Amino acid sequence: MDSLQAMAVFVSVADLRGFAPAARRLGLSRPAVTRLVAALEVRLGTRLLQRTTRTVALTDAGARYLERARRILSDVSEAEAMAQAERSEPTGRFVVAAPNVFGRLHVAPLMSAYLARYPAIVGELLLADRTVNLVEEGVDLAVRIGHLADSSLVARLAGHTRRVVVGAPGYLEGRGTPRRPEDLSRHDIIQFSALTPAAEWRFTRSGAEIRVPLVPRFVTNSADAAIGHAESGGGLTMVLAYQVAPAARSGRLRVVLPAFEPPPSPIHLVYPTNRLLSAKVKAFADLVAKSCDWEFTGP
Repeated sequence: MDSLQAMAVFVSVADLRGFAPAARRLGLSRPAVTRLVAALEVRLGTRLLQRTTRTVALTDAGARYLERARRILSDVSEAEAMAQAERSEPTGRFVVAAPNVFGRLHVAPLMSAYLARYPAIVGELLLADRTVNLVEEGVDLAVRIGHLADSSLVARLAGHTRRVVVGAPGYLEGRGTPRRPEDLSRHDIIQFSALTPAAEWRFTRSGAEIRVPLVPRFVTNSADAAIGHAESGGGLTMVLAYQVAPAARSGRLRVVLPAFEPPPSPIHLVYPTNRLLSAKVKAFADLVAKSCDWEFTGP
């Protein structure tokens, strides 16, 4: 038995003081209305209505139940109306998670534009170089870089980025530019451990993966620190292309070994489900698709 349906039928019978008029209002047969009310009484273990051949009246228990039933049905109706409004117009709290540097450079400006467009949204941006648990941490949408593990999350492809090895022009002039991955053994290495936790860098040659062991001179879990040390002439570092795009464009850093780079990594928007997708998630994903160029695969 559908408890809410039975409750609504009971309220209609009580309001209209009869099974037949309630059946007409609800678009049900009179026997169906009678069965639903009877099943409700059985489940509750008490009689709600006194029936005669001419009238239907509430019992004392029925009158008390009617008051609470009206309140419950009103709350359900209000909750449904709020949920439908949220699906049609972005409102409420909206939490986005992203990696530190990508979030600072690309998601934060997008979040500002999103909040300006939808004034009923209260936004929160969580920047962290770790895999955030969307459900446990109350995150509506996350930007993730790299191939995704199998999960129940919905993923929308938003772009790609390369893994690049970079060094400052002055460092390369003094120490030489590596021509092949094996040449790295003669260089000072800056290991960005959030991207390459193991002391090795991976490249491709003729379609096959090759792994180059490292003896790092400087190890950090911060992309900004690794890039800053490389810019100061401290050595070579492997980072993601979007992280060094400004430095590469200005000439502060130079990409080396581009012919040996592994295939680009995808950039995804992920969210828990696309069934009954909320308007705030859909609007943000659509804004990314319309206004963002997240293809960091060029030279």
